[in-house]
Amino acid sequence: MKRPSTAGLNAGLLSWFIWAGLSMSLPTQVLAADPAPAISGAGSLFQVFIGLVAVLLLIGATAWVAKRLGVTRGGSSSVLQVVSSASVGARERVVVVEIGDAWLVVGVAPGSVNALMTLPKGEARPAAPSVLNSSFAANLKQLIEARREK
Repeated sequence: MKRPSTAGLNAGLLSWFIWAGLSMSLPTQVLAADPAPAISGAGSLFQVFIGLVAVLLLIGATAWVAKRLGVTRGGSSSVLQVVSSASVGARERVVVVEIGDAWLVVGVAPGSVNALMTLPKGEARPAAPSVLNSSFAANLKQLIEARREK
């Protein structure tokens, strides 16, 4: 089955709007001689669906480009920076924030933010590897060496 082109649908819609505008100003005897053109409901739904998909793709592409370019929400401030954070519960966190020459330790929970401690500015140390990871690496190394000896 051949699908009607969108140009034909647009022309059909345009002629329908012209006919609707003229029908309000013409007497009913003239309208009886010229019936309204049939508009395909499936074609109109297809146009709406294609438009919706295009808008959703545009939103997704914009979000992807923003993520690739590093666009952040809000303005990034040189005065306030998050140094580190750790989860201490299901929805609670302890956050270390750098403000000027001091670090502020803050407890964050739903609906509240509490200052816990103020520290002098220090060096942020990288997280130490966990014992589980180091023991896994040691065990893997032993297994590889044992296979080489066989």
